[in-house]
Amino acid sequence: MKNIAFYIASRYLLAKKGSTAVTFITWLAVGAMTVAVAAMFVIISVFSGLEELNKDLISNLHADLTIKSTSGKTIKNLDKITDALKNNTEISSFSRVIEEKVYISYNGKGDIAYLRGVDSAYVQVNPINKDVFYGTYPSFEYSNEVLMENSLDNRLSLPVASSGNYATIFMPKPGTGIISKEEDIYNKKDILVTGVFPGKDQLNNYIISPIELAEELLDLPKKSAYQIVIKLKNPENTDLVKAKLLSSFGKTIEIKTKEEENAAFWKMINTEKLFIYLIFALVIFITTFNLAGAIIILQLDKKEQARSLISLGFPLSHLRKTYFYTGVLIVVSGIITGLILGTALCYFQLYTEFFRANEALPFPVKIVGKNYLIVALTASVFGFTISWFFSKISKEYITKN
Repeated sequence: MKNIAFYIASRYLLAKKGSTAVTFITWLAVGAMTVAVAAMFVIISVFSGLEELNKDLISNLHADLTIKSTSGKTIKNLDKITDALKNNTEISSFSRVIEEKVYISYNGKGDIAYLRGVDSAYVQVNPINKDVFYGTYPSFEYSNEVLMENSLDNRLSLPVASSGNYATIFMPKPGTGIISKEEDIYNKKDILVTGVFPGKDQLNNYIISPIELAEELLDLPKKSAYQIVIKLKNPENTDLVKAKLLSSFGKTIEIKTKEEENAAFWKMINTEKLFIYLIFALVIFITTFNLAGAIIILQLDKKEQARSLISLGFPLSHLRKTYFYTGVLIVVSGIITGLILGTALCYFQLYTEFFRANEALPFPVKIVGKNYLIVALTASVFGFTISWFFSKISKEYITKN
């Protein structure tokens, strides 16, 4: 007898006999909840896929940790810092980087570019050599061999790996006073493009070169660096390693994680994800009014039965639980079928790539366990609240003629 309210509720939901209108409204509420839950799960899974895609796109842009100087561009006490990094067991590898804006000219064409000078260990931190689709990554045997971003190379019409075709890089010189000769304006260096890589929007107009080239153009001493990029053995220990390094070197350096280097980008992604969640939470909330309608129609249709139960001594609290459990069963049925449908749609997209953002890029989807929990909790909160609110029927309503 303890579960009599739940038993009656399940009979209301599953019984084949009864009012056609009640049956229709009840299963319409289940169907509406199913569609809303499936839609929310699919959209959140797409955003999880976009998040993963963006992580891959920027994986070669920033390292796990990036060290910069707090005073000026050039890192001071570089030998002391590199020795400490070598002795840190949490660090897998690190590389010196110098990055500046330059002007590049070839065969009468010119463009503004970013020169990123790196040492030979750079590919162990950011494996950009794996993205080279034409030519080869610089051998670092000569300082003027460079890797160029594809769109920049196309605009300049610069041949790749052609020993007779050199472009020229110009680096403005800082200083004051009267300019008496061309050498006072800029440093310049001829470069040979050995390979081409796709910029993927994050590295457009970039030139990757040996760090010696950047040092020559900027008149810097050897073994200089604007940044030190670090790859960790376990990226989950990023905050711990950052704290240790900051405690060792004090305020002479600043250290940023990959997320901090892309703070604005991730803030935009998370904001979009939050707004999408709120929109679909509102959709589910509106959908639950079908549930309210189903409970009200059920109360009207079963009024005579409710009066009989009350006359036989059935507690009013149990009758309210009956209507509440009916709503709960509708919500749970909608959540389960909606998650199954949403999962099926996600797997369909994963295996067929039917829906595409453009010809080359299908909409990314990633099925994550927490997405099931988020969708189920959202639908449950709204559904259970509506069920509880509309189950509060009064005794006078049942007993009056």
